[in-house]
Amino acid sequence: MSTSARMLSLLSLLQTHRCWPGDELAARLEVSGRTLRRDIERLRDLGYAVDASRGVAGGYQLQAGGQLPPLVLEDDEAVAIAAGLRSAAAGSIGGIEETAVQALTKVIGLMPPRLRRRMDALTSVTEAPAPWRSGPTVAAGVLTTLAQACRDDEALTFDYTPPGREAAQRRVEPHRLVSLGRRWYLVAYDRDRHDWRSFRVDRLASPATTGQRFRPRELPASDALSFVQAGIRQIPARHAVRVRVDSPAQPVRWAVGHWGEVEPVEGRDDACELVMNVDDLSWPVMVLAQVGAPFEVVSPPELRTACAETAARFSAASR
Repeated sequence: MSTSARMLSLLSLLQTHRCWPGDELAARLEVSGRTLRRDIERLRDLGYAVDASRGVAGGYQLQAGGQLPPLVLEDDEAVAIAAGLRSAAAGSIGGIEETAVQALTKVIGLMPPRLRRRMDALTSVTEAPAPWRSGPTVAAGVLTTLAQACRDDEALTFDYTPPGREAAQRRVEPHRLVSLGRRWYLVAYDRDRHDWRSFRVDRLASPATTGQRFRPRELPASDALSFVQAGIRQIPARHAVRVRVDSPAQPVRWAVGHWGEVEPVEGRDDACELVMNVDDLSWPVMVLAQVGAPFEVVSPPELRTACAETAARFSAASR
């Protein structure tokens, strides 16, 4: 990561106002102790009061109180932040739209003229659709509470309502937040069930930190996104879709994204199989239309009917 991005991560850790051992901070940032000391000095030069103590219980700690000066960003990072705030105004986080617009105004106002021109150029050639509200929204306060608990390795409690069941309190060790499609997921270790879980954030309420720190456990997956995707694939669905496509696997993977699996056909480079578990057959129909290659429906029979009905509608429209 760039120096500015690394310093922003360092400042984020120090703002918890706990005393961080130097080796732990260096490990978090994936840098050497020498680089960490250099970054601490950069923060001090910018006006951040960082105390350092020696010995077994020593470490670095940001002094409480006082006005925190802004962190200087590189040009590309400043434009990226402004572009991200513009996108956040139409995102899936409820109640953040107005705040994002206010923050965007401040960021652009602090930009030098050359960066404002770059941001204006980006805006002038970009069109954004109206916010898509079909997915569930998440309160910004809920999301920030979860994010801070993940960052600080602090245990959480919240009320969770699974589909078709009543709400119950959960006690977890939060690991990561995952944004997938129009939904947010919290990957965490459930202390009562003694196992890893992924929680739909729009189904949890009243999250609260406990003040209890924990030692992070090893996630039984390569990363949090893979863990969430594996859990989604295990959810029973109305239709188990399998389609043989006369196309190399990669174009089909681009079309289906994270919502299905594409398996190469053994012995052939020009064919693959698409596997999806869906409740609505209109989604695989749309994916197959986007692929633009011949295909054969293996299962279920209802998908053949859906394809025929769609083909009839398009054929009538073409006349």
